Amino acid sequence: MSIMNNSNYTPSCYANTTTPYRYNAGINNVSYSATFSALGLISNLIAFIVLIKSFRQTKNNSRSFFLILLGGLVVTDFMGLLVTGSFVISFYATLVDWRESDPTCHFCNFMGMSMVFYGLSPLLLGATMATQRFIGINHPFASSSRMTKKRTISMVLMVWFIAGSISLLPLAGFGSYHIQTPGSWCFLNMTPKTSDWSFALLFSLVGLISIATSILLNTVSVVTLFKVYCGAERRQRSRDHEVEMMLQLILIMTISTVCWCPLLVFIAQTAVARTGFNVIYLLLWIRFATWNQILDPWVYILFRRSVLRIVNPNADWSRTSIISLSSTIRDNVHRFARSSLGSTLRADVPEDPEKSNVMPPSPPTSSSLSPCLIGSES
Repeated sequence: MSIMNNSNYTPSCYANTTTPYRYNAGINNVSYSATFSALGLISNLIAFIVLIKSFRQTKNNSRSFFLILLGGLVVTDFMGLLVTGSFVISFYATLVDWRESDPTCHFCNFMGMSMVFYGLSPLLLGATMATQRFIGINHPFASSSRMTKKRTISMVLMVWFIAGSISLLPLAGFGSYHIQTPGSWCFLNMTPKTSDWSFALLFSLVGLISIATSILLNTVSVVTLFKVYCGAERRQRSRDHEVEMMLQLILIMTISTVCWCPLLVFIAQTAVARTGFNVIYLLLWIRFATWNQILDPWVYILFRRSVLRIVNPNADWSRTSIISLSSTIRDNVHRFARSSLGSTLRADVPEDPEKSNVMPPSPPTSSSLSPCLIGSES
């Protein structure tokens, strides 16, 4: 505090730069922040308990690897809400002005590092899970022989290391953190300095590349699953857990894309323009991104076969509705095509009794049906 009172020096995290800041403790209330954080913490805690129970019961290696990665995501979301939520709630509860209580910017830097770390980690983990599923579906033998639980845990630790290294860059002089309106949190410092806008652009690009990687690999994995379930390999590789994992992964990817893309694109546009943040849009997109930590755990809590059986016990959840619908549509299309072709041929052939010795086409046998139809009837 003496630094601020006895000299004209102002720490960079509180300096009046192009990053706008206005102390406004009345912009929100402690009940809203506490409810928001408690909802996310309870959701992730429930998901973590469910994951531990499922991990102990599973006997499939690929599923156990996926559960480890999903557990890393749940832990990341839980800790992110716990750390950042504690700062925000304490601000609204005490109405503290960080410029007076933290003149050395230690807490502000820690808050900024937490925002970057817990922001990038879920996106990187989503891309890692997409990569793991891509290899497991497209190269199952290589995945089963090389992938182990220790390596899966190492992948989670590597993701945390990468995200942590990026968050520490401002402490090494590349970029900086700055207090943000209403004074309850710190984030990227957007100034014309090359290091500041470059760090903001790095944060945005890493997040966008992670989302793009997840979309690309998940799309290829879904297409491969359709071919497996509707092809000749259906009986050899009837793995319903793969479809269940892909469904959960696609939902996680969708939530991350919807929640994070607006903020990441907004940061990239601001960094390229080298202007300050628009406070209204920054707060809006930050709150949008925070919902990712609350919605992620409910994907695994709700979208499991055991839960789906309770919701609709008459449905056959051992085969996904998407695959069943695909088989039904394909069956109907084949029948319609055969009936249309048959009626056309009968209309074109003249009715000549002397040529009636032509044998009618025999009905299709089970061996002539497509493997997808055979598999759907079994």
